[in-house]
Amino acid sequence: MKLVGTKYLAEGAILAKPIHNERGNILVNSGVKLDKQLIQRLLQLGIAYLYIEDKLTDDIFPVSVISDKLKREAMKTIEASFQEIKNSKSTDRSFIMEKSAPAFKALIEKVLEELKGHQELFSIMSDVFLYDNYIFSHSLNVTLYSLALGLELKLPRKQLEDLGLGAILHDVGKMDIPLEILLKPGKLTFEEFTEIKKHANAGFDILRKVHNMPLIVAHCAYQHHERINGSGYPRGINGEEIHLFGRIIAVADVFDAITSNRVYRQAMLPHEALEILYTGIDTLFDAKIVEAFRNAIILYPNGVSVVLSSGEKGIVSKQNKGFNERPVVRIMERDGEKIEPYDLDLKENLAIMIVECEAIG
Repeated sequence: MKLVGTKYLAEGAILAKPIHNERGNILVNSGVKLDKQLIQRLLQLGIAYLYIEDKLTDDIFPVSVISDKLKREAMKTIEASFQEIKNSKSTDRSFIMEKSAPAFKALIEKVLEELKGHQELFSIMSDVFLYDNYIFSHSLNVTLYSLALGLELKLPRKQLEDLGLGAILHDVGKMDIPLEILLKPGKLTFEEFTEIKKHANAGFDILRKVHNMPLIVAHCAYQHHERINGSGYPRGINGEEIHLFGRIIAVADVFDAITSNRVYRQAMLPHEALEILYTGIDTLFDAKIVEAFRNAIILYPNGVSVVLSSGEKGIVSKQNKGFNERPVVRIMERDGEKIEPYDLDLKENLAIMIVECEAIG
């Protein structure tokens, strides 16, 4: 199967993987032939990429990081707790979170068990889900990226559990921010950005009073927008004044934001997002964490189209653990001519590099 940018889809393309909503219901099933109207509808829903059937790549499969069952459980847990907080008085919110804490702790333990049993490189692009609320899906994605980072850094189990809780709750303070600001398609005004920045303090105030969670969980909400050079918020602290978990979640938070389709920006591919993180090394982000992130994630997802330095074009067919910049590529074209496809392992051909990557057919 091929990973194709939705805006590049041709009429008649056949969907290779179903599209679900956050409750696990299938919205568009695999095997459906996409017509112009359906493609337009998918674009309106913010679907940036899809997997489509292709006879020459029918043996190429993306790998899910966690099971659909656990993904649905996570979304229900996040949504139920966050919505209850949104609809409650501010004085009740820490108590609500205290009631929810056992469910979040159990959820993080399940996620950790599935991640630790996952031997492939890490990607969450393999499944296409539609979410009613970006905050819920973002909270789960940031948790998965943060835990993948924690595992790469070989953090002890207890620290991984605390990191997972801090990541999944890092944006709980956003429940008070009006949706018209959160989802604004244009540039935020100074006043609107000031409103957005309040969520770090708001999340800290809720979580620091939760007696059955470690205090570091509150500091994850407090510090995930702090930056290495002191240019972040809310306190403008810098360097190692920012807790390790705050520095980890900062990287995961930005990476997920720029690889997710938003009303104001189309999603980037992982290798493009990583380039942005690298430009912020030692000014915005911790170099050690960005490097660990590069080692943990899939830069070129299975099914994506690439151009090689040799001039050949193909589709990524398999990952090489420990060599995530050098996957196996199914070569389809040479010197502008279609050829009999064959697999080229870039780990074994070090003189050849990927020079372009795009999710188009």
